[in-house]
Amino acid sequence: MLRLTDLKLPLDHHVHELKSAILNKLPIETDELLSYTLVKRSYDARKRGAIFVIYTVDVNTVNNAGILLRCRHDVTVKAAPDTAYRFVARAPSVYARPIIIGTGPCGLFAGLTLAQMGFRPIILERGKAVRERTADTFGLWRQRAFNAESNVQFGEGGAGTFSDGKLYSQIKDPQFRARKVLNELVKAGAPEEILYVNKPHIGTFRLVTVVENMRAAIESLGGEIRFQSRVDDLLIEHGQVHGVKLDNGETLAATQVVLAVGHSARDTFRMLHARGVYIEAKPFSIGFRIEHPQSLIDHSRFGDHAGHPLLGAADYKLVHHCDNGRTVYSFCMCPGGTVVAATSEAGHVVTNGMSQYSRNERNANSAIVVDITPADYPGGALAGIEFQRGLERRAFELGGGNYNAPAQKVSDFLAGRSSTQAGSVLPSYTPGVNWCDLTSSLPRYAIDAINQALPAFDNKIKGFAMADAVLTGVETRTSSPVRIKRDASYQSLNTHGLYPAGEGAGYAGGILSAAVDGIKVAEAVALNIVSIQAEKL
Repeated sequence: MLRLTDLKLPLDHHVHELKSAILNKLPIETDELLSYTLVKRSYDARKRGAIFVIYTVDVNTVNNAGILLRCRHDVTVKAAPDTAYRFVARAPSVYARPIIIGTGPCGLFAGLTLAQMGFRPIILERGKAVRERTADTFGLWRQRAFNAESNVQFGEGGAGTFSDGKLYSQIKDPQFRARKVLNELVKAGAPEEILYVNKPHIGTFRLVTVVENMRAAIESLGGEIRFQSRVDDLLIEHGQVHGVKLDNGETLAATQVVLAVGHSARDTFRMLHARGVYIEAKPFSIGFRIEHPQSLIDHSRFGDHAGHPLLGAADYKLVHHCDNGRTVYSFCMCPGGTVVAATSEAGHVVTNGMSQYSRNERNANSAIVVDITPADYPGGALAGIEFQRGLERRAFELGGGNYNAPAQKVSDFLAGRSSTQAGSVLPSYTPGVNWCDLTSSLPRYAIDAINQALPAFDNKIKGFAMADAVLTGVETRTSSPVRIKRDASYQSLNTHGLYPAGEGAGYAGGILSAAVDGIKVAEAVALNIVSIQAEKL
């Protein structure tokens, strides 16, 4: 196969024009082109009046080697790489089954990969299966009924299930693990376009079915998933894991335990710290969700082409370095989405963003957050957790103490006065918002930084600081407040057989990177099990 890059076509091109572009690029006749496959489709919108679609394609011709030789000076034509994922091991005839804690993207892909290698993992999830979990989550959003073990953070699919379902990352991937993730998601029911669009996403409702199908695949290969099975303790002797203890008192023996608990398993972090597992505080970010009309963002990015089906709902990425030394940036931007209640603890308010596959809701939203470091919350490895809790409890109070979120219009925020009602932008957060002054919801340095950043962002996206744009508080869980450090074998620095993984352990930052980390850890577990069995023979 040949790979052709940088095939540029007008936005309103026809399908046959891509074939013509391929034929124009290669020194071949029409009948010499056997087939082609889309690898990537993106767009160049730097000039709103002249937006181009850019393709990368893999092409098969009657003489690939000869054409490659003739095009050897054209950097946009090369041999297509072999992107097949290769398993690192197969399960021996006798082995101890590994345990995985958590069924977010990291845990699911660790479990799937181990199952595909024949290791029949036992996967433990404190929350419920994804459809039951969805009902509990909607219970908070619609009826203010909170379930501490089944919510946006806890349950099958992890926090990413109630998000935009973004599937892109900047991680380096020479082993094509990310490609494996996308291929497995398509097998499980995700739209095939995630294999080639530049910024693929799935959306919450489609993710539910995808997660269920992945569970079925794991179980069909001998894996086992247990819901409502919270791990309350690790069994550790002389620096080696020997098993886990569940909340019902049951113990399960295991010498290989994958810790894929997500960034909100605060009780688990505390247990690990008490057991002496090495943990350290790490930086994260805090701020608000901001909402604008999606049409404003579309027009800013695409001009008269706003609404074009190939472009979809526009996104953005913004950064501002403030005079007080802080950096403010947009995070987890959700085009055509909603702001959602995302707490995992009673008496707290936390916001997040979510989109469906269609991205056709009236508002765009993203987090506008400020970077903070352990120097801002001194007190040891778990101090960041208590820092988050303090902000979330304050948001609960400002929201009225009933899981409403505190909200303020941007014009009032910049003027330092309380908001009393919505303007033209209606907040999407459910169960509802309480209009107030957000000044006391974050530390002064964060408020000052966001105050400076909003007008700066308006210079990049006209209307970003529009008077009626809505700020909803608070966003505190941009990433884990701890890092559970691991060595080159992916095991804890001081607890052999424990594999900290994914976002909760501080090694990922989104669905795709967490899934890839799960695959890496699964490989490490498999190789370790094979090595242990080889030593016994």
